[in-house]
Amino acid sequence: MARKKLNVFSLSFLDAMTCGFGAVILFFMIINANIDLRNDLELEELSSEVDRMELQVLVGRKNLVQIQQQLAELLEEWAVLRGLKDEIISEINLTAEEFNSLSADTVAQEEMIIQLRSELEALEQETQRLSAASITPEDAGNRILSVTGDGNRQYLTGMRMGGQRVVILVDASSSMLDRTIVNIIRRRNMPVDQQLDAPKWRQAVNTVEWLTAQLQPGTQFQIFAFNNEAWPLIEGTEGQWLTVTDGSQLRDAVANLRQTPPTGPTSLHAAFETMRPLDPKPDNIYLLVDGLPTMGEIPPTRAGVTGRERQTHFNRAARELPFNVPVNVILYAMEGDPQAAPAYWWMALSTGGSMMAPSEDWP
Repeated sequence: MARKKLNVFSLSFLDAMTCGFGAVILFFMIINANIDLRNDLELEELSSEVDRMELQVLVGRKNLVQIQQQLAELLEEWAVLRGLKDEIISEINLTAEEFNSLSADTVAQEEMIIQLRSELEALEQETQRLSAASITPEDAGNRILSVTGDGNRQYLTGMRMGGQRVVILVDASSSMLDRTIVNIIRRRNMPVDQQLDAPKWRQAVNTVEWLTAQLQPGTQFQIFAFNNEAWPLIEGTEGQWLTVTDGSQLRDAVANLRQTPPTGPTSLHAAFETMRPLDPKPDNIYLLVDGLPTMGEIPPTRAGVTGRERQTHFNRAARELPFNVPVNVILYAMEGDPQAAPAYWWMALSTGGSMMAPSEDWP
């Protein structure tokens, strides 16, 4: 019997293969559709997450701007507070220095008062003795200069020239133009010749002339004028002692003072500082002044000065006086300065000098 040949690529086999291949394709199509659907869902979720993140970024940027503004405000406040802190520290240090200075002055004054009470009686007796003393004809004949007054006026001054080395300090500030503040301002705006003719200034110059007339031949002297600075009335004699001979230098000093208009503030520091180069130191100082100083060793940075500041300038300047040298004060008191008289009285008393407030027609 003849065998029938088997054909593996028969129609049935091809149908089966085609169906299987179609099933595989359908399977991949279904899987691919599910994958696209999941990708769309995930993409949508990711897009939503991106939107949320962008919103957070925007909110964060707004918050950052606000925080930066707050930080700038805080830095500015911090700078202001730091400046206030420095100012408060400076004020505290200044107050502490003033307190220490006042405490030291108070202790020194208390000790001085105790000492001066024991010396007061002796000083009063000495003042009376000097006041009652009269100039003998022999003394008058030895004078280099003479001063003639009006009429036959006599005054009890308690002040007498003495010593081998004499310094005369003359206040040449603008306050020497008059005894009242209003007239000082008025005269300050006048021409120079009218300022030189001011009664108070002429009295101060006449007082210097009277003092120089009491100097004996051979006495060493120096005359300084001062306002915010000090200078010798005989030019080129800084730090030098001059000797009384024929009286020409004394007359030149008085003449130069008559041609010096009062101007500027008052600095006792400058007046006392200019005596420091003198060697040996003076043994008698005559101070012609009308009130407490208006400036100290440092030029002021603002206009005006308080009474407390003027007292502080006075106390600091008084510490620069040479030790154990009498200071004789001639005070041309002016209005608005009630502390001047007790302050200069204390200076004269504590140094063993004298003080007088002359009448308007002296000397």
